[in-house]
Amino acid sequence: MNTDDATGWEAAVLDGGPADGLRMRVADRPGVLQVTYPCPLDTPSGGVQVGALYVYRRDPGIHSEPLRYGFDRASP
Repeated sequence: MNTDDATGWEAAVLDGGPADGLRMRVADRPGVLQVTYPCPLDTPSGGVQVGALYVYRRDPGIHSEPLRYGFDRASP
């Protein structure tokens, strides 16, 4: 496992879905990442926020950087 200095962070990239190609650093190789996008509201919200949730799952076959996370179409 290649890490960014001694911090344990690794490069990762998202494949497919609305965040395709997004690159980031992750710690401890999480199995799932959540991506959220804010949804604009048409009425006064009183402080409420709405976000669309997308799930990406780590490809277990990738063992070197960048780690790859594929879009999970079946997740809520």
